[in-house]
Amino acid sequence: MTLLRQINVIINTMSSKKIPIVAIVGRANVGKSSLFNAILDRREAIVAKEAGTTRDSIMAKASWNGQDFWIVDTAGVKDAEDEFEFTIQEQIQQATESADVIWVVVEANIPITEDDRRVAKMALKSRKPVFLVINKIDRAKGADLKAFERLGIKPIIHVSAVQRRGIDDLLDELTAQIPKARLKVDPNRLHIAILGRPNVGKSALFNTLAKKQQAIVADRAGTTRDINRAVVRYEGREVEIMDTAGIRRPGKIGQGIEHFSVIRSLSAIEQADVCLLLMDVNELNVALDQKIAGMIKEAGKGLILVVSKWDIAEEKTAFTRDQIAPQIAATYDFVPWAPLIFTSSITGQNVTKIFDLANEIDQRRKQRIPTAELNRWLREAVDKHPPAGLKNRAPKLNYIVQETDNPTPAFKVFGAHTKFLHWSYRRYLERELRERWPFEGTPVQFWFFEKHETHPHGVSPTKPARK
Repeated sequence: MTLLRQINVIINTMSSKKIPIVAIVGRANVGKSSLFNAILDRREAIVAKEAGTTRDSIMAKASWNGQDFWIVDTAGVKDAEDEFEFTIQEQIQQATESADVIWVVVEANIPITEDDRRVAKMALKSRKPVFLVINKIDRAKGADLKAFERLGIKPIIHVSAVQRRGIDDLLDELTAQIPKARLKVDPNRLHIAILGRPNVGKSALFNTLAKKQQAIVADRAGTTRDINRAVVRYEGREVEIMDTAGIRRPGKIGQGIEHFSVIRSLSAIEQADVCLLLMDVNELNVALDQKIAGMIKEAGKGLILVVSKWDIAEEKTAFTRDQIAPQIAATYDFVPWAPLIFTSSITGQNVTKIFDLANEIDQRRKQRIPTAELNRWLREAVDKHPPAGLKNRAPKLNYIVQETDNPTPAFKVFGAHTKFLHWSYRRYLERELRERWPFEGTPVQFWFFEKHETHPHGVSPTKPARK
């Protein structure tokens, strides 16, 4: 599927009215990502002095004067020296074809280059509205800006993305030429993040789930740097899929671009409802994989353990899965509630099941248990196995309520001497809770308070309210 068809699918799922698309193109290091971030007024794309920082085409929604539009940041246009570079340049071409408006970005302090001419020619050939954006005017002392008129592009807008100069003029000119449209986002949208070490197959799975070739897939580590996003519809529900950069051990993370890539990957955990932890079938039981699972658990997000590349599993037999599954379960015994699935992005094995599992987990995270039922369960659990404690200091559990404003299933337990409650008893309560109600795929949280402490309503749940 081309980028044009992909974007149209995304837009059509969210609004009956097409949202205009603006593509930012230019040679490497002219400040496209800086302009992208300035438009969004946030640091969405990674910006660095190193040429070739942007690889995948990054898309985000922007607004100005009550008008919504998509903005696409692309890699720098250059000669493709290998298949990897060819893929990048192909993405730029797709972004240009899919756009309604094209911004050609050049540097004010650098005379016109051959690559600038090539980009301008490509943009004008599209027969779409094209803007020439002369960036870095803060460095243009003594520069001949009129020389850029030879590129044959009008209008010409002077900006400094870093200083945010000229941005308002650029957006005013844009919104004067595009139709008014507002983006309608489904409040029930499911957010899925794909996480893991480098080269475990995250981008391949992303492309398979999204049914397109948006993320660049290559054998070299560190191919994906930004969060790559796609929105699809599955069984009537919008699903946003986030592909992330590979997470390395702290000692292996370089400074600069790679450092920001990892930070961006970790931010995807916070944005997600459900996280997919990908593990290479030929490289299981890696300590870093366990660490990532722990991070997802601590963030209170849904988790699916995904064994990738099942089609190329070494020495695979009919019994391999049954042999591997118990080993993985033992390694990840700190998240026994996380389902395990074996997938192949090449064959499509169990890919649809990922959507089914993620949707089920999200629904379980949202379930709310009536307080009366919770307290009947608590009395039964305590009667079955009373908590142990010190002499005259045995913990007593009197009352339980579920937090209603927490996306993670969370429960407050009120009682006496709760600080003496052993960690093993907390685990016991969690096991008993999960046996009564289905919370597969999501962590649950227990908070213990003394009975005189108040809950969010300001009333002690263990004492009747004063009249």
